[in-house]
Amino acid sequence: MKLGREAEFFIYLIERYAVAKDMRASEVLRLWDSLDLTNFIFDMYEIYHIERLQNAFDDIDVLMDEKRQELEGRIWV
Repeated sequence: MKLGREAEFFIYLIERYAVAKDMRASEVLRLWDSLDLTNFIFDMYEIYHIERLQNAFDDIDVLMDEKRQELEGRIWV
């Protein structure tokens, strides 16, 4: 089975992000899933694959922080 460019890059992105954050790729995927960000990050292929990888990591960190704040707000409302 041959993966598309987007899927190949997504796997690469997860693996590199995991290394950068001293995590396992499975933990990263679980985290992104828990924040409902996995599909969004996958869909960012067109932007992330042409940028410096650290830019994608920085953007993902911001997205995760925003989602966490959003979820915390829902809990207390």
